[in-house]
Amino acid sequence: MDSRIRQLVVIIFIQIWIAAAQNQDSAAMQALKEAWQNTTPPSWNEGSDPCGWEGIICTNFRVTQIYLPSMQLIGGLPGDIGQLPELQILALSYNPGLTGSLTPAIGKLSKLTNLVLVGCSFSGPIPDTIGNLKQLVILSLNANRFTGSIPPSIGNLKHLYWLDLTENQLTGSIPVSKGTTPGLDMLTHAKHFHLGDNQLSGNIPPQLFNSNMSLIHLLFESNKFTGSIPSTLGLVTSLEVVRLDRNSLTGNVPANINNLTNVTEMFLSYNQLTGNVPNLTGMNLLNYLDLSNNKFSPSDIPSWFSTLQSLTTLKMKNTNLRGELPAALFELPQLQNVDLSDNQVDGTLNIGSNPSSQLQRVDLQMNNIVDFTQRLHYTIGLILVNNPICTESGVTDKFCSLLTNTTTSYSTLPNNCIPASCGAGLVSSPNCKCAFPYVGFFIFKAPSFSSLGNATIYNSLRDSLMTFFRKSQFPVDSVSLMNPYRNLDDYLVLNLEVFPSGELSFNRTGILWLGFVLSNQTFKPSKNFNTYVFIAQNYANFLAEVPVAKGKTNKSSNTAVIIGSIAIGGCMLVILLAIAGVYAFRQKGQAQRATQQSLPFALWDPTSGSGDVPQLKGARSFTFEELKKYTSNFSEINIIGAGGYGMVYRGSLPNGQLIAIKRAQQGSTQGGLEFKTEIELLSRVHHKNVVALIGFCFDHGEQMLVYEYIVNGTLKDSLSGRSGIRLDWLRRLKIALGAARGLQYLHDLADPPIIHRDVKTNNILLDERLVAKVSDFGLSKPLSDANRTHVTTQVKGTMGYMDPEYYMTQQLTEKSDVYSFGVVMLELITARNPIEKGKYIVREVKQAMNKSKPLYGLHEVLDPTIGLSNQLKGLERFVDVSLRCVEVTGNQRPPMSQVVKELEMIMELVGLNPGTESSSSTSASYEVMGVDYNDPYSNDSLLSYNGGFLPPELQPKENY
Repeated sequence: MDSRIRQLVVIIFIQIWIAAAQNQDSAAMQALKEAWQNTTPPSWNEGSDPCGWEGIICTNFRVTQIYLPSMQLIGGLPGDIGQLPELQILALSYNPGLTGSLTPAIGKLSKLTNLVLVGCSFSGPIPDTIGNLKQLVILSLNANRFTGSIPPSIGNLKHLYWLDLTENQLTGSIPVSKGTTPGLDMLTHAKHFHLGDNQLSGNIPPQLFNSNMSLIHLLFESNKFTGSIPSTLGLVTSLEVVRLDRNSLTGNVPANINNLTNVTEMFLSYNQLTGNVPNLTGMNLLNYLDLSNNKFSPSDIPSWFSTLQSLTTLKMKNTNLRGELPAALFELPQLQNVDLSDNQVDGTLNIGSNPSSQLQRVDLQMNNIVDFTQRLHYTIGLILVNNPICTESGVTDKFCSLLTNTTTSYSTLPNNCIPASCGAGLVSSPNCKCAFPYVGFFIFKAPSFSSLGNATIYNSLRDSLMTFFRKSQFPVDSVSLMNPYRNLDDYLVLNLEVFPSGELSFNRTGILWLGFVLSNQTFKPSKNFNTYVFIAQNYANFLAEVPVAKGKTNKSSNTAVIIGSIAIGGCMLVILLAIAGVYAFRQKGQAQRATQQSLPFALWDPTSGSGDVPQLKGARSFTFEELKKYTSNFSEINIIGAGGYGMVYRGSLPNGQLIAIKRAQQGSTQGGLEFKTEIELLSRVHHKNVVALIGFCFDHGEQMLVYEYIVNGTLKDSLSGRSGIRLDWLRRLKIALGAARGLQYLHDLADPPIIHRDVKTNNILLDERLVAKVSDFGLSKPLSDANRTHVTTQVKGTMGYMDPEYYMTQQLTEKSDVYSFGVVMLELITARNPIEKGKYIVREVKQAMNKSKPLYGLHEVLDPTIGLSNQLKGLERFVDVSLRCVEVTGNQRPPMSQVVKELEMIMELVGLNPGTESSSSTSASYEVMGVDYNDPYSNDSLLSYNGGFLPPELQPKENY
């Protein structure tokens, strides 16, 4: 009997342990669900068991894998993620709505093997705790907004295979080990170091490289590295791709660089390298070589040119080469493109009797060539402009003029069918079926070829994709590749469309599959393409579907309790069950408290005269204790502003997201009903060009508003020079358009429509990419159904921006905001205060204008930092729009929708895409001049307060 009792005791304690573990995972997943607004998959609303949710995989009741790419998630990654100790894969790529810092709690996931967050909007430093993930194999944090230095602790990740931190805003030097401090040199098993497109600086440390390394791809391009290329690089003989281009490297190229005999692509261009052109004899696998724009000593044409039998591309523009080119160079069998422009090549050009059949372009402009042997018979694209041969009188040879773009593009052709005529949004597939494709961009960082029209190579990529999808049993009908081009980083960019099989669109599970395998490098292209990044576009056409049960764990079969008749030992059983009951009750209490904290209005007291619980959209309530904790007890060090309303504090949520907390001081608080009305209004405002309300506190007699923290301060700070950010004309155009779109949203799309009433440069904030966000709704007024045209109200606002018609009539209309915005537009081009030394900006601009002169003769009033006069294309139209906005009467002013259209037309006029004014492609990096800027919440105006599941064959470990 004792044996049976012991067995029962063990069973009961196992059940207790399982219940506790399940509760912990369930609570953590519920926290994730609460942190992500509006866009979690529908199956997440069908029960509290996360093992039945799409994109979540459980093993033995524990959450082990989270796959949610391309799910339009919005919010942050809360610290609760650290409460999933069995998690092995976290893949959240292609969710640009995921923002805030990467929580240090990520370091608690000791079993994590894959952390894949490609194409999100995470910011702030990469937490040092990431070095605790000792099982990590893939670390992909590329295409985010991370700042700060690379954590040295990454060197502790002994199993790391793939390190990609590309396209962030990382600074500082590359960490290497020293004493007890780890560094990247310790990653001897890693095959990929991708650190390009950041702001890393300092020397590339010699200690980084050693002969024990397994690296195949070293991508350090487009940073700020200085000093010489370390000779230790030549020890890493496994290397296949080396990109050190677009830095500020100096000194000689190491003599042992030709030890890298496995390298197929080498980019050292756009540096300040000196000494002799490196000797690359023996690098017989080299396909693509770019040494352009360096400061090499004058050198004869290297003899090794003609020995590189695999060469497709040779770029050595402006490298001080001299002498006559050997005909054997052009007879290399795979040669496609030669650029030796701006050198001292001389003598007679001879491309040989049997040049490469793939040769398409030879650029030799700005050299000293005097003759051309094949002058009458050649088919390649040849450029000899600014050579002596083209100065002969009467010369009409076509090689003496610049070539037009003769590159043949590529697009997947229909498969022996006639393309279908499809409705709006639908696209005809290669199999001529209408569908909503999954669309994105392949970005190949080191392809082996130059020709953009090589259909054979692209067709092989398409075929390999389809083979991969079929083998994995993906619901894919066909794929289409199109529009290849080289971007400014010399990456090959290729558009990809993946079409669903048998349906008009993919369901969520299909998108989960596709997003994961393309972000996790599960698909491997051929060596012609080498390393790639895939960036997906938003997919919003999910097939209506029954909730997926695939992958749902059958709990009953795993949690059955052995029940038998036990007469002896009953007392012990009762005791054990009592213990279990107490434990379960405590867990239930914790769960209830967690649920209560997640409920936005658990502490709202209708008896206080504040009315019923507010009806909010996307905002949450905070307890006083929570905000006290997030601000270190409202410490003085966290005060970032003060005004008539009260203090403003910087805080940090558990997920690392920075927040700004406006805390009303005693005597300036509103009644509960008014406070409720205001937060209900603000919670309905959701637009990329409007500062977001995260939540509020109505607890312990406190009234606090919690906003997202905007890092680059006010537009006023940048125009005045206080922020240290230089705004040129194009940046000012983008800011104007962004702010106009924010106001248009308030007027036309908010429910109810909102009149801001205090539009000014102090209330337009700039985020980390200089995207404009309208802020401060302390004076805002909604338009009710009864008053859709105006609100009669006491006059409030800021002198200089205030609508004179509103001032005189006390009738507030949307055109009042238009007037204020017109003043903002004039402030953008003059950087002057609206009223300065008794002079009013509107009057000053009108008096200085002369439409018969360039730039309307406004040179004297324009901000001198805006740019050169010949760069101010579209400024006259900008002035016209601004002056229409500041007409004396409202009926003469355009609505904000028309202002937006006018600004979009100006954007197109200057060659910018108005649809992407807030994207990384157009939000260029800005110049910071070393001046500390005031916090965006430090001015009084901001303080005024008036009135899936993946099949086993797709698991990535097989690929390493």
